[in-house]
Amino acid sequence: RRITRSPAMAAELERCVEEADLVHLHAVWQWPTWVGARAARRARRPYLISPRGMLVGELIRRKSALAKRLWLALVDRRVLAGAAAIHLTSELEAAELRALGLDLAPLAIVPNGLDLPESLPDPTAIEAAWAGIPRGGRLLYLGRINWEKGLDRLLHAMPLLPQAVLVAAGNDEEGLRPRLEALARELGVADRVRFPGPVEGVEKWALLAGADLFVLPSLNENWGIAATEALAAGTPVVTSEGVGAAAFVREHGLGAVTDGTPEALARAIAAWLGRTPEERAAVGERARRA
Repeated sequence: RRITRSPAMAAELERCVEEADLVHLHAVWQWPTWVGARAARRARRPYLISPRGMLVGELIRRKSALAKRLWLALVDRRVLAGAAAIHLTSELEAAELRALGLDLAPLAIVPNGLDLPESLPDPTAIEAAWAGIPRGGRLLYLGRINWEKGLDRLLHAMPLLPQAVLVAAGNDEEGLRPRLEALARELGVADRVRFPGPVEGVEKWALLAGADLFVLPSLNENWGIAATEALAAGTPVVTSEGVGAAAFVREHGLGAVTDGTPEALARAIAAWLGRTPEERAAVGERARRA
């Protein structure tokens, strides 16, 4: 549960913060963030806060807007103002923070790093992960199955992409998958959309390395680490403007950045699937270097 309290946690934080040089708080809208900042202030220890993409005007307006505005006014505004620095992962996330008037402490923009395997899976593992889906039309989404991720927009693009098969892998934390499966049936693309659930380790990297294109159509994403994992695996990316990594993709020519509408997604995906395997491989090499 996001809204909960633990007196035992508060007591332990008061104790252990005395032994710390620095406190790093993650996320907002949550009791542990507030009590961690309080413990740091009482111990006179500096703290950093990483909002993790939660301070975005559109996302606040679309879900629990009143509760979030109240929490912000009563709790998180003070937490932000008291920070030694606010850590953001992209210029996009920083712009969203400024638009809300919440740049109340120095900003540090540090993109997320990657934990890469020593080597990518071999061709046998890659083909096993893709379970008979032929090369040339493999689309991959990897991440939470969540309303913010824009998967409905990607499903609406699928009727315009008759050659494509979409694998949408990730944990369904909000029970959204049945609705997305129903939408795929309504659109007549259910036979070309698969939801394998969470994937990890070799299977995850086999999907990333074996995709023809990675698609991230999120409404908003502070960075989009799965997109950079795809690039590290040598797979081009199509993403929406709302993704923090979009500027990186555009700057290095590693795919396409769209406005996120189904039509724009379909055009960008079709254009990239129309490229030769050699052209996509060259993008993969640039992506790994970048």
